Amino acid sequence: MLIVTTENVAGRQIKKVLGQVFGVTVRSRGIGGNFLASLRTILGGEIVEYTAMLEEARRHALDRMARNASLMGANAVIMMRFDSSEMGQMMSEIVAYGTAVVLDEASSSGDPVFFK
Repeated sequence: MLIVTTENVAGRQIKKVLGQVFGVTVRSRGIGGNFLASLRTILGGEIVEYTAMLEEARRHALDRMARNASLMGANAVIMMRFDSSEMGQMMSEIVAYGTAVVLDEASSSGDPVFFK
């Protein structure tokens, strides 16, 4: 599944626009992670426990979006974006969203071909 943040894909034509597609996940750190993060806020610096959690959450949201696009019959997602928000004080919601499309096949001019 080709996923891009741009409106177009160089060398490819959009054959069909299938509509919006998204993937969402909600995450919470465990009490141990929250305790360690609280200590880090006192000392300063990166809170690696939250960074790791958010990186994993973005990957899961992206995977879910790609799976949903595939179910719609898409071979690409254009204009992909992430959004995040807090739910309460202990949870983070991460959403990956974009437009599911069907692109034409790559030309023989050396453009890359992406496989599922």
